[in-house]
Amino acid sequence: MKRPILIGITGGTGSGKSTIAKEIYNKFGEDCIAMIEQDSYYKDQSHLSMEERVKTNYDHPNAFDTQLLIEHLETLLKKQAIDKPVYDFESHNRKKETIRIEPREIVIVEGILVLEDEEIRNLLDIKLYVDTDADVRIIRRILRDINERGRTVDSVINQYLNVVRPMHMQFIEPTKRYADIIIPEGGHNKVAIDIIVANIKQFLQREE
Repeated sequence: MKRPILIGITGGTGSGKSTIAKEIYNKFGEDCIAMIEQDSYYKDQSHLSMEERVKTNYDHPNAFDTQLLIEHLETLLKKQAIDKPVYDFESHNRKKETIRIEPREIVIVEGILVLEDEEIRNLLDIKLYVDTDADVRIIRRILRDINERGRTVDSVINQYLNVVRPMHMQFIEPTKRYADIIIPEGGHNKVAIDIIVANIKQFLQREE
């Protein structure tokens, strides 16, 4: 049985990573693709108070349970199912329930630090970096965090200036050098998406 194709999609907050992932998903369909969001793998913080959870730097590599993510990716590559964690951004903690993810021909892992970890990079067949201007990214983040994560405008802006931007410059921007394809203005670049889809089809046609 052929090994599944593992695609990593990364870029700064609000760059359009999820949009790119959805575009690829729509090209192949749910029967072909398993979606893994790195955000689902934030560490369990049940042992911390709410006040302590809020202070966590969620843009630092240490915020993620990277070993669990690697274990799950390796399991999917072996054509076995996993139970993906579910993270609640309002309580800043994992939920008790999980989501069953069945193995597929294509596995997409998407997140801000997907290319930061060497062990994850070594598993990836295709590495994508979505490169979008900072002003566009901050606007998208403000809208997302207010509408989807119950945050206030002030808290989002404060977090961006004091945490998100410094962490982007230190940990995310440097991973651009590991990418096979850099996608400008992510999410709306049809030519780039067509190139990626063509590459995936080539992988699917490879011999065992």
